[in-house]
Amino acid sequence: MVKIIMGLKGSGKTKRLINDINTAVKNEPGSMVCIEKGTKLRYDIDMHVRLIDYQEYRIGDLTFLKGFVSGLHAGNFDISHIFIDSFYKLIDNPTIADVEDFAVWCDKFGKANDLDFTIVVSDDPAKATDAIRQYLQ
Repeated sequence: MVKIIMGLKGSGKTKRLINDINTAVKNEPGSMVCIEKGTKLRYDIDMHVRLIDYQEYRIGDLTFLKGFVSGLHAGNFDISHIFIDSFYKLIDNPTIADVEDFAVWCDKFGKANDLDFTIVVSDDPAKATDAIRQYLQ
């Protein structure tokens, strides 16, 4: 399953993400990973969630991000949910097409590996393509 939380700055995306993470920890089996900028969520989410500061890695492009996520899974098959905060800050020169590409990839990768994704995108939901809309929550 892929879930996209999309909205403009100040629309409550981070609060929804925190709520989703803490709910998942209580209700889902397996390990949880949250990829974010810095460690601002450290005190708001359950301590059992592995926080990864993406600033420690030069992700750069979508291909690297997909490889990074694949590597996380390869290193720990117990991961059941990956949360990604601030998608547009993860890669260089992101576009709405990158969001669509990544969401579709996550859907296929997740189905093949029993893995859920929640992705936060800071953008106007009206810009979402039909492919993205199927993942909006």
